[in-house]
Amino acid sequence: MTVISNAPLLVLYTGGTLGMVETDQGLAPGKDVEGRVRQVLDDLPPERRAALPEFVWHEVDRPIDSSSASPEDWANLAADIASRYNDYAGVVVLHGTDTLAWTASSLAFQLQGIDRPVIVTGAMLPMETPGSDAPRNIETALRFAAMPQLQEVALCFNDLLLRGCRARKWQTRDANAFVSPNLSALGERRGDDWLLFESHGLEATQRGAPRFELADYSHMGDKVIRLSLWPGIQAWQLAAWLGDKRVEGALIEVWGGGNIPEDLELAAVMAEATAQGKMIVAISQCPHGTIEIGHYAAGQLLSEAGVTSGDDMTPEAAYTKLVHLLAQPLPTEERLRRFRTPLVGERG
Repeated sequence: MTVISNAPLLVLYTGGTLGMVETDQGLAPGKDVEGRVRQVLDDLPPERRAALPEFVWHEVDRPIDSSSASPEDWANLAADIASRYNDYAGVVVLHGTDTLAWTASSLAFQLQGIDRPVIVTGAMLPMETPGSDAPRNIETALRFAAMPQLQEVALCFNDLLLRGCRARKWQTRDANAFVSPNLSALGERRGDDWLLFESHGLEATQRGAPRFELADYSHMGDKVIRLSLWPGIQAWQLAAWLGDKRVEGALIEVWGGGNIPEDLELAAVMAEATAQGKMIVAISQCPHGTIEIGHYAAGQLLSEAGVTSGDDMTPEAAYTKLVHLLAQPLPTEERLRRFRTPLVGERG
């Protein structure tokens, strides 16, 4: 699909702190978010305001606090983008920060092969609050979304453009809230210059499958679990999760480079689950680096139990990829093959 020359951008508002206002009871959703966004952009210096691309505004049917987002919301948002994107040069999604990286990761898997920018951004403070990061984040996202060289889902925050399925929220209050632990930035803003590092993008590295994969994510929050090992974890505790008949997949965060306790009963619980066709994926609790299942004797049990390595993936990417693959009518071996394959630059 060729991008229409001089087409506007599409801005999708989904909720979040950016559009909230101060009340006596604390922050609450504000009204006329489009008018307020356009006003803060009109207040930019004239030369920067003139350089902004035109955009069309659209709000989802039910804007929410992102802490309430679910896999169904990810699927609805992807379907909304897929139904509209042909008319626009790029897409900006305004979203709450708490699950921003989760949504960005999920969109990347659902919108594989997207041939224009999809930029997800938000703010730590409401847009009219003195010192708010909202105006700058919105401006920066719009500028990057107008760059046709960018052809993937990205997360834009605090002057950095990060691959959507490689980003994590790392700060609860600081404006520099997001990081990309195992991949360099796709671009950055330096002063009044917006720099896109094209050699880091999917077009130059791994383009991914040239198709969208939209699926029914209903009840996927029931079917995929995430848990992190702790010292002293017992087999019966793990079995309480993995043995539930509703569970079809699990993300397990292990220690260091791929280690678990040397506990045969614990490993037997995982082996029983994989024998039942459940997908179990392991990543490290460490934010930087990768895992190598079986490199240490303490991790050999994972390999013998049929656990799949998530390499250097973020928890957000590993979980949303599990959701995405389990939502599709695929045989187990094909799901495992696709999980091990980099689809959108999500793993090394």
